[in-house]
Amino acid sequence: MKFVTDMDDMMLDELSEIWDDIRENYDTSNNSSYDRTVLDCAADLAADPGGDSAYAWAIGLAMMAPYLTWLPAAGVAQQAVTALEAADRALRDRSCPHSSHPYESHDDEADEDLAGLLPALADETADWNEERPRDEWRCPRNAAGFARIALDIVHPGSATDIPPRLPLEAKDSISTLSALLHGYPKPWTDINDEISGQGADLSHADPADRAGRLQVVRAVTWYAVSGMVRKKSVLDGLAEAVEKVLPHFAGSDCAHDGHPALPDSGPNAAELGIRLSSAGGRAIYERGRIASGRDAPLDEVVCPVLMAEIANQTLAQLRERREELFGERDTSHADAEYLRADGRLDIEKLVERTDHKSWNEKHADDLGLWAARRHGQSADDRDRAVLLLVAHQTMKISYPSPPLSVVRGVLATMRAVAAAHLPAECPHEDEHPALRRAEFRAGMAHFWAPEEFTPGEDSRSAESWTCPRFAAAVAEETIRDLAGLYEEEELADAG
Repeated sequence: MKFVTDMDDMMLDELSEIWDDIRENYDTSNNSSYDRTVLDCAADLAADPGGDSAYAWAIGLAMMAPYLTWLPAAGVAQQAVTALEAADRALRDRSCPHSSHPYESHDDEADEDLAGLLPALADETADWNEERPRDEWRCPRNAAGFARIALDIVHPGSATDIPPRLPLEAKDSISTLSALLHGYPKPWTDINDEISGQGADLSHADPADRAGRLQVVRAVTWYAVSGMVRKKSVLDGLAEAVEKVLPHFAGSDCAHDGHPALPDSGPNAAELGIRLSSAGGRAIYERGRIASGRDAPLDEVVCPVLMAEIANQTLAQLRERREELFGERDTSHADAEYLRADGRLDIEKLVERTDHKSWNEKHADDLGLWAARRHGQSADDRDRAVLLLVAHQTMKISYPSPPLSVVRGVLATMRAVAAAHLPAECPHEDEHPALRRAEFRAGMAHFWAPEEFTPGEDSRSAESWTCPRFAAAVAEETIRDLAGLYEEEELADAG
């Protein structure tokens, strides 16, 4: 059995497989084969938009419509749109005996079934096991409905009488952000650009989309301020975006008795925000809420009073952490923690905090910067040796990596040590201390306070610990570890 109008003499089962391949692999560009297939299908629909085969061409274009949102050749999408609009005009008002049609309940999850359904639609002798009868699927009004589905995929929001769909761009954003916020970004993701883009989207959001976009920025802010982002401009951009939209929410009131708790995990919060950032996504949310009876009503989830609260919280978090990560970091509080009552170093606490344990990550940045700063202020050789090693070790413990405010100070000390004049030979006969965890910590404690701590099996002389060549080697290793984390102009900028 063949169509009334054939496409290169292919049978419909062959065509539907080709169309389905394009549906599944739509995210490609400069694909001349895809372009030709779309153009051929559009040409057949345009040749007879009100004909008996229009349902097949309309469904075919609906299957391939995702590709038209990507990067087809110039003019391909417009020719498809023109054919679809012609079919909609020709078919949507045709009289029929049906009270409803399949397109009215067809959502994006059902797209994958179309390839298997199409051949049986055209062949009256084929088995038919679908819930809706074949004549409803072939009905002109159903063909017009699928034409509008295709048009809505290409231009989201262009059709209002079809099941709501999340724009493909939104689906891609959910997938990309989910991977990023789970800590496993896709290989091609530029983390700084991806997060900055959320701020830009908020700045330029239409009023109806603004609440959703703010919720996305709320989600990516948690990641941005965690230390995973090493560009101050990214946090600046997010803060500027929130500052720009805050007046739209500030001073609002509402009649709600309370507001729902928004998701507290980055991936979930980002997904909800993206869904609420388009008319289709909001319609899907509300439809799902009604069906499940669980989620809060849409007007509560996007309430301007709640959004003002979210904006203020997000902005405060961005400002505070931006200063901690990139500004001048205050470490004066560390004196009380790492000095004894007599003003001497608390060597036991320093040894404990330089152990490579996960619970020391939270102390590493402040401790490392404090040690680096104090090193430059101390004239005691033993103190300087210990402080240099503490700064070195904490930079290895810092997670996910030391922030600019810390790296700037630590590098300044390490570069000064590395640049100091060195003796031609070490002033001691034994080897330098090994920077291996337990051995290093026990050795450092004994070196600094031999009267309090017994020597280990491989203890080194005090001269080896204070050796300028050892200090230079430690400093150079730290410089190598920190090099490349930030641009040199950022390191040189005191602000």
